Amino acid sequence: MENPFDPRSVLFAKHAQHVVLVHFPIGLCLTSVIFEALGKWRKNAALISASYYNQLAAAIASIPVVATGLLAWRFQLEGAHLKGNLLLHLVFGGLASLLMWSVVALYQKSSSQWVRVRYGVQVVTAIVISITGHLGGFVSGVNGAG
Repeated sequence: MENPFDPRSVLFAKHAQHVVLVHFPIGLCLTSVIFEALGKWRKNAALISASYYNQLAAAIASIPVVATGLLAWRFQLEGAHLKGNLLLHLVFGGLASLLMWSVVALYQKSSSQWVRVRYGVQVVTAIVISITGHLGGFVSGVNGAG
């Protein structure tokens, strides 16, 4: 039996690190949407600020997630032909990362029209992230045959 505290078992786990890292941008992005909604509802600038920093952290955290996803595809799946759920997971994952960065950029716009656009893009991002995670469950075999 392997030692769970052996650094080699952590760094070179069979699952790569994608399935571990993916939870950070998901949680941060969804929390950002909640803070944004509460901030608008309560007219609280501190909650809007918390939303921004959560979104920024999510966007930054998406970079290693995309990188480890590509590495897992290359090494664990041996660069298998992209089709079906694997292709959809890759497309939605890339789109989710792009949308997270778009929301961060939209925080720089302060007019009320841009605030509505930002909130709309945040909601779309949350939906895309949910779809990506669902597809990832199928690709990994958690939700069915991989």
